[in-house]
Amino acid sequence: MADFLPQFFQQLFNGLSLGAIYALIAIGYTMVYGIIGMINFAHGEIYMIGAYVGLITLAVLGVDGSIPVPVLIACMLVVSVLVTGVYGYAVERVAYRPLRNSPRLISLISAIAMSIFLQNWVALGQGAKDVAVPNILPGAFEFTFSNDFTIVISYARILIIAVVFVLMVALTLFIKKSRMGRASRACSQDIQMANMLGIDTNKVISVIFILGAVLAAVGGVLIAITIGKLNPFIGFIAGIKAFTAAVLGGIGSVPGAILGGLIIGVTETMAAAYIASEYKDIVAFGLLVLILLFKPSGLLGKPEVEKV
Repeated sequence: MADFLPQFFQQLFNGLSLGAIYALIAIGYTMVYGIIGMINFAHGEIYMIGAYVGLITLAVLGVDGSIPVPVLIACMLVVSVLVTGVYGYAVERVAYRPLRNSPRLISLISAIAMSIFLQNWVALGQGAKDVAVPNILPGAFEFTFSNDFTIVISYARILIIAVVFVLMVALTLFIKKSRMGRASRACSQDIQMANMLGIDTNKVISVIFILGAVLAAVGGVLIAITIGKLNPFIGFIAGIKAFTAAVLGGIGSVPGAILGGLIIGVTETMAAAYIASEYKDIVAFGLLVLILLFKPSGLLGKPEVEKV
């Protein structure tokens, strides 16, 4: 019992850092759905590609110590953001724009096909096996208690929480203050009316796809640095978890995506620590079902009102 609180805080910190990654990916799902009402099931693969681009950038720059670690991480993030931004734009132009006025089932099939294509694209280019990511940010803060239980707060997980917090503030300011942010809010309210009022809705949708890809890329690079292992299929699992987080928080709500991501991350971590790692997905998805039974629109989602 004496170890309960230290262990609880350790798992809480780990869960928040994992949930922050889910939140970054979930925002991409929720922004796209909020504007065009479609689910970008290729979004998890964009996250995976961002991680691989970060690893390739690191391999090119080298880890011999000649370049400071902050510069290395900054270069990984910048290159990954630029490359995945292009991927996000391409996905929207190829898989979504031609089918925007088609039945939802057709666009869903297109999204799944793009997801499978990107998985195999990376697997053919980089191999399907796990690859190791050099540990460029070792070390941690350690807090030892009288009962010899030590809380370990790694620098990599601190970096995740700090970067995600900065990005969330920047995203909030972008949506509220910028011209494009106001246009995206108008499109989310009524895209047809926004088009009639002179807003270039195609441009807004492309920017939203690029912005979602950028956030996912940052998450991919950060998780690669933290976990130290990649394969072409990590995007599928992370994408499903992030989509679950978006639904849990209320699909279409950016604050809901953040809240849902944190809840899923903490729930998974606590279940793995106090029950068994095999049960973490059961507990997380069980929580989703339980919440949706009582609040079908999600924690922060608004019920859809049909106009008649």
